[in-house]
Amino acid sequence: MTPATGVKTLGVRGIRVVFGDTVALDDVTLEVPAGEVTAVVGGDGAGKSTLLRVLAGRVGVQAGEVQTLRKEQIGYQPSTSGVWGSLSVEENLAFVGQSYGMSARALRARGGELLERAGLADARKRLGRDLSGGMRQKLGFVLVIVHEPRLVLLDEPSTGVDPVSRVELWRLIAEAATGDTAVLMATTYLDEAARAATVTALDAGAVIASGTPDEVVASVPGRIVEAAEVFGADTWRRGTARHRWVPPTGAGSVAGAGTASGRAAGDGAEVTVDLEDALIALTLARESHLATRREARAGAGAHGSGVAIARVGRDEAPVRDPQPASAAATGAALAAGRNVTRRFGAHLAVDDVSVEVAPGEIVGLIGANGAGKTTFLRCLIGLDTPDGGEVQLFGAPPSSGARERLGYVPQGLGLYRTISVDENAEFFSRVYRVPEPALPASLAAVHRDAVGAIGLGRQRQLAFALALAHEPELLVLDEPTSGVDPLSRARLWDIVHAQADAGVGVIVTTHYLQEAEQCTRLALLSQGRLVGTGSVVELTAQARATLVETDDWQRAFAVLSAAGLPTMLSGRAIRVAGSTPDEVRAALGGIPASVAEVPPTLEEAMVLREG
Repeated sequence: MTPATGVKTLGVRGIRVVFGDTVALDDVTLEVPAGEVTAVVGGDGAGKSTLLRVLAGRVGVQAGEVQTLRKEQIGYQPSTSGVWGSLSVEENLAFVGQSYGMSARALRARGGELLERAGLADARKRLGRDLSGGMRQKLGFVLVIVHEPRLVLLDEPSTGVDPVSRVELWRLIAEAATGDTAVLMATTYLDEAARAATVTALDAGAVIASGTPDEVVASVPGRIVEAAEVFGADTWRRGTARHRWVPPTGAGSVAGAGTASGRAAGDGAEVTVDLEDALIALTLARESHLATRREARAGAGAHGSGVAIARVGRDEAPVRDPQPASAAATGAALAAGRNVTRRFGAHLAVDDVSVEVAPGEIVGLIGANGAGKTTFLRCLIGLDTPDGGEVQLFGAPPSSGARERLGYVPQGLGLYRTISVDENAEFFSRVYRVPEPALPASLAAVHRDAVGAIGLGRQRQLAFALALAHEPELLVLDEPTSGVDPLSRARLWDIVHAQADAGVGVIVTTHYLQEAEQCTRLALLSQGRLVGTGSVVELTAQARATLVETDDWQRAFAVLSAAGLPTMLSGRAIRVAGSTPDEVRAALGGIPASVAEVPPTLEEAMVLREG
């Protein structure tokens, strides 16, 4: 490892990191240029954290080259935010600043400026544990950059953070990536990664794509087309449509998908590919390549374990035939909250909210941290008692008997991490008085392992399998896909839609807005109130957005942010929510730029409603 002093481009070349029998990184190359945000994406266990820890000097490599800086020139934020819960905001800042040798005067000036920019100036006396998720992550970022490092390493700084807070956090990150400061950010949010200058995608420790977002999209082998209404290993759901990866002529395909030509009968035209489609197709292409290599070794009599990648498969979860639940026959709501109010002391967490879930529909609850989504969900299923309004579960007030008719996947997954997969399944079967569920192949392979040791992707798969095993009539999902890779996320949504097709009602909370297009209907909460319902198109109908493209993008971003406009970096372009092109041109003050109105995103609509 070489601590660099005067180099402009940092990064790694051909590195290999092994922990025992696990290859965490295999021949990984990545450049982290100054003045840019570089994103590394992938699901749990892909190697993102290990890569950041290598550059932070916390993990050594067994092969390859590392070009990084001295530790005092690095700012590193772990996935836990790096905030001390027992210290106040200003005490966190003082502790970190003093550890880097900053004077009291410099710390007051720099810290005060950063807290103001992060919207934390009024929270100086609050303890870290009392901050919301978004505020805690923003404070963690402030702690990382307070000593003005030249290399900023951020390990999933926005995971679990609501879209509105992510926009604010991204603004701070973009402002840090100027001059000779390089920023490397790990994330599972592909809409966020698409804003970075370059993206590197990891899967099981290997690089499957690298370049600008447009270059990653262009690197997909073969084509992506509208799929026929059939399920296969090469297809995935995007909103109301299905997409299929068609390998290039002569290339292999994932087993069991398509026809001999790689295209199923009835497939439609090619689709406009985004980063999510691209990474799913590239993951499928890698799996196909690995499968071909394993078959070749087996045919040659070779031995070895090869590379096994655990995915969530639609055929691996309990999926019943379309036989509507009892409530479906009458069309009655499976769950209904009407004018629900819930207080915690002086805090009004839920304020006069009404949402219903009918058989066969998927209702999405979206909104900022603290908007009341989880509290409303808990009231709806009887885990919390509302202070006002009415809640009904299967046509009656919630009861333990009614809760046996629903499947619940909470944010924490509801699994016992210290006991094995088998023991979790056995416990579940006894609680619900049903036969022990048959585990899919990827879970059967680790059935004796403690749940805490099987990785987040398999943990989520287990939580889904257990929640569905007793054939619930209502499925309640609180952030069900956080932290998983794009392909596994698509497979989990296949399972959700299969349940809805069978008449099961689904209510889900999510911070990943690309999942919003999977829902039949959305309910947008803000500060405890219901501020909008409908589809993505309906919720964005009244919003507007402007795209700014300029060679002087850093100055333009700073000027637009200083003008108080809601700005978001998208590569080296800038999106401005809620303003006309003329208003944006006036705010630019003569900076040469191409300015045009573009369709707004759901994220931008939420930012404008929160504002």
